[in-house]
Amino acid sequence: MKTIGITGGIGSGKSVVSALLELYGIPVYIADEESKRLTQSSPVIRKGLIELFDESIYTGEGLDKRRLASLIFGNPQMLKAVNSLIHPEVYKDYQHWAESKHTELCALESAILFESGFDKLADYTVMVYAPEEIRIQRAMNRDNSSRTDVTNRIKNQLPDEIKRDKSDFVILNDGIQALIPQVESLLKQIRPTL
Repeated sequence: MKTIGITGGIGSGKSVVSALLELYGIPVYIADEESKRLTQSSPVIRKGLIELFDESIYTGEGLDKRRLASLIFGNPQMLKAVNSLIHPEVYKDYQHWAESKHTELCALESAILFESGFDKLADYTVMVYAPEEIRIQRAMNRDNSSRTDVTNRIKNQLPDEIKRDKSDFVILNDGIQALIPQVESLLKQIRPTL
């Protein structure tokens, strides 16, 4: 089985490309969603976060995401410690998920594909690219966020130029270029290698 790793900055359209791949019969693991699920359900993550902080990091409803965000925001060492708990569990969860699919090709979508090391799971890496202003507008509309919030999130992500250089393929999602032909072209290039 081969894996396509999909990445891109906030508002680039990763989820749209992932949805198109699913229409072509390729199962897609959404790492960002699964990591949220695992922070609630994984005993390993729960134990680690309680050791890092204290029991109050979890409430009756689960992980106190606001408190966690306030504790790691602007604290690179604490962010690294939290990621070192979460990323290995997501990595293992992806491997179990992929094995259960019994397919020749699947995909892993992650905004932090390279930063997390998830690119090591991928046989092919794809960056979904959109110009920054388009990304800002999409994220503001989607998340009901301010321009400042979105631009701060962009500043905290790996720059597009680095993602592009590290990626095997780039899909342009600028609202002008059609996505379906680009996804079909990607699959035509990958499928002969399976």
